[in-house]
Amino acid sequence: MRTSRFTIFGRALAFLAVVGLLLFPASSAFADGAVTFTQPFHNVTESFPTTNDCTGDLGTVTLTYNGVVHITTLPNGTSHFTVTQTGDFVFVPDDSNLPTFTGHFTLWAGENFNNQNLAATFTFTIHGTGSDGSKLRFHVTEHFSVSASGVVNTFSKLRCA
Repeated sequence: MRTSRFTIFGRALAFLAVVGLLLFPASSAFADGAVTFTQPFHNVTESFPTTNDCTGDLGTVTLTYNGVVHITTLPNGTSHFTVTQTGDFVFVPDDSNLPTFTGHFTLWAGENFNNQNLAATFTFTIHGTGSDGSKLRFHVTEHFSVSASGVVNTFSKLRCA
């Protein structure tokens, strides 16, 4: 059984943000204030096997999207990270008797980090139409935080309609 790519992607994105910030070199540039990095991307296409979280059907999704990544790091080690992606998708089920879904998606992830706390949130929304006329509405919100005392708070909310 496959694990949902959307859940994995959200957690992987948050992990990569933390790693990226830890690897971001401290330099004399910090002495002058905030260091920022912004990277837009356009017409990215990727395909991968996944599960339709609303039906459990296995298949392959192809995403074509635009987006932007933004990171700000302050001299005191505080940092802020966001990524936004929006575009179109096609979900082709492995079972050819099931409908193929096409539609639009939006992904957002953000993270705030300082010397004592970490908080990260991920949202992913899909609006699609099946080849049989059926509708696919999907939204997931995932969040995790770590307090100064080390308390971890995490939740994941999935809604299908």
